Amino acid sequence: MDEVIRARGHENVSAEHASTFEVTTDDYLTPAGDCILAIEADRAPADFDPEFVAACRDEAATITVTIEAGDYTETVEGRGDPDLEFENERSAVGRTSDYVDDRTIVVGAEFAAEGFDRDLVDALADGAEATVTISVE
Repeated sequence: MDEVIRARGHENVSAEHASTFEVTTDDYLTPAGDCILAIEADRAPADFDPEFVAACRDEAATITVTIEAGDYTETVEGRGDPDLEFENERSAVGRTSDYVDDRTIVVGAEFAAEGFDRDLVDALADGAEATVTISVE
C-alpha cells in the first residue's frame, strides 16, 4: 500500500539533522528547520487511508519512504510501530529512533535528513517539486 504526498523544496532546505527527516504542509521554512526536506505538502498523516495506517502499526511492517525531486530519487527504509498515530495535520516525520508522536510515520529509519543524497538536497534547496511516496509491506 502506498500514500503519496506532493510538496516542494525551499531555499532553506539544508537536510543536516542527524535523527529525523520531515515533510510539512507549512508554506515557509526557517534555517532552523534542518530536518525539513519539503514544504507545502498537499497531505499530512491525518489524511492517510485507515487501512494504510493499520498496516503501519504492525511491528513487523517495513515502511519505505521514497523522495523524488528534479532528476534525483532517494529511498529510506524503516519499520512500523503499534504506537504510530497518523493524526498530525501538518507534518510527516521519519525517525532513526523508536520515538513516536503524532507526526511520526516511520521509526528505525536507516538514516535521517543528513543521510539524503546531496544532489537531491540541492534540487530541493533550489525549490524543486517533490513527490514523497510512503509504502508499507
